[in-house]
Amino acid sequence: MSVETGETGVLADDALRGMIATGRIAAEPAVEEIQIQPASLDLRLGPVAYRVRASFLAGKGRTVAERLAEFEMHRVDLSQGAVLEKGCVYVVPLAERLALPKGLTAVANAKSSTGRLDLLTRTITDGGEEFDRIPEGYHGPLYAEICPRSFSVLVRPGMRLNQIRFRRGQALLTDGELRDLHAAESLVSGTAVISEGLGFSVDLKPASDNLVGYRAKPHTGVVDLDLIGHYAPHDFWEEVRTTEGRIILDPGAFYILVSREAVTIPPDYAAEMAPYLAMVGEFRVHYAGFFDPGFGWAEAGGAGSRGVLEVRCHEAPFVLEHGQVVGRLVYERMAARPARLYGTGIASNYQGQGLKLSKHFRAA
Repeated sequence: MSVETGETGVLADDALRGMIATGRIAAEPAVEEIQIQPASLDLRLGPVAYRVRASFLAGKGRTVAERLAEFEMHRVDLSQGAVLEKGCVYVVPLAERLALPKGLTAVANAKSSTGRLDLLTRTITDGGEEFDRIPEGYHGPLYAEICPRSFSVLVRPGMRLNQIRFRRGQALLTDGELRDLHAAESLVSGTAVISEGLGFSVDLKPASDNLVGYRAKPHTGVVDLDLIGHYAPHDFWEEVRTTEGRIILDPGAFYILVSREAVTIPPDYAAEMAPYLAMVGEFRVHYAGFFDPGFGWAEAGGAGSRGVLEVRCHEAPFVLEHGQVVGRLVYERMAARPARLYGTGIASNYQGQGLKLSKHFRAA
């Protein structure tokens, strides 16, 4: 079945392989099997980064290359590994390019490990007027805008910091459909708060211990993104503890917290984390978006998986309290069930997770 005429919904792994085979997704070097996730494709960094004066979008009728000529400060050769400095903005051409047919759109997002490092990574395209959104019919290259906000990072070509998901038509579940699915599959532990998606809240009263999260230290060393389970957490993070069920968020600080609810994504669905409401407080759950089919699914080894929350406080200190709703999951139908689920036969770092730092840190 061609990608132009298939079922409505998010494309699964086998459809991604078909797009690669037909050149809808092309890459140099060629796409590797390890990049193909149940409902998304990992994107790889190319060999050069452009340090730019500011974040930008290409804009209608303009190419990213044209805008780089305006904003480039200098180029960084990544071939032997190079450090992207905290607080700086870089644009990196990605190895992949697209030739989307009519009726097929795409959305990109940072991978989970990227978000947990407070490594702002967004996709930009030629003619693009939005970050991370690729319209139907787009033919052209992809670029990653990268801004390390808490830690400087060492990167190399081929590293996968962001991912892309393809969808045919619109397959978002209405609140009524989400209630029916929850009744059948129990999408979340406890009471389901359903309003424009499935709400989830912050856990500041853990069952054991009083450790509720981590706050990034302001002055640290470099994180080499190739090193897994390597770094001592205390070199980069301060523990956040409370016995009161509340914490005060400091302006400008970045926190790793965890949802109170365990979350389930059934095999025929995908989900995306979205902000709740700007009006709930002076903070934002900085999210690394995609939840693949099978996340938290008991049969895929995910029973009890909770959502890790990447939180940044804004202008004023803010009291965050246990059980406060801070985000929501928006569910979509898959166009087909994936051949492999999250956590089943693939390298899934966060299945069954609780409060957990990125994979680069040793277990606390």
